[in-house]
Amino acid sequence: MQTALITGSTAGIGEATSKLLARNNFRLIITGRREEKLENLRNGLQQYTEILPLAFDIRNRNEVESALDSLPSEWQEIDVLINNAGLAAGLDFINEGSMEDWEKMIDTNIKGLLYITRKIAPSMIGRKKGHIVNIDSIAGKEVYEKGNVYCATKHAVDALSKGMRIDLLRHGIKVSMVSPGLVETEFSLVRFKGDSKKASMPYQGIEPLTGDDVAEAILFVLTRPAHVNINDIILTPSAQANSIYINRQNG
Repeated sequence: MQTALITGSTAGIGEATSKLLARNNFRLIITGRREEKLENLRNGLQQYTEILPLAFDIRNRNEVESALDSLPSEWQEIDVLINNAGLAAGLDFINEGSMEDWEKMIDTNIKGLLYITRKIAPSMIGRKKGHIVNIDSIAGKEVYEKGNVYCATKHAVDALSKGMRIDLLRHGIKVSMVSPGLVETEFSLVRFKGDSKKASMPYQGIEPLTGDDVAEAILFVLTRPAHVNINDIILTPSAQANSIYINRQNG
């Protein structure tokens, strides 16, 4: 049975992926900042598999290192790392943007991914075995108005994934990306700082993806034969062509 560590497990894509992998013969290390949500998730999934919750803030390098250093010996061999934790904060023209929002996105989407990968990759290299799946976005392929810094962080995830794939190739470690379009999760609620009216607007007039849709793509990536690596999956709702063009039935 493979051990998978999933960052950002407490909601959205991370929670859906945790549930799906638990039902498909993975033992899980679930991580996030909200300890109570992690415990609730563990309680719901332990009927399927072994679950270890780890509460820490991925933006804090010391917390990341301390949490991973505390892993019991039977949990230290991680076969799959799913770098899912990420967020958007604000939607502003570049000249009006909040530096606090910018730092939050950079610290989570780029630095957090690097912190945890740097801790886990050496063990994979030592065993010549492992699979890293980075959750990117179509915002990492194209830039849209007012998306500036968020899109930049997701372009960085795209570049880092390609760099990881090259650097880890000689060690037999797979590196994949899954890049979704509009997914209805807590994402917009976080971006608009709890304003539910604004948060609902991106999904108006379409049927967006769900966390379950993205989880299915992640499971597909993880269950290919050993000689097959999926470099990137880009998935969008049927009504979305790319970051900019969306066919809204009521628009």
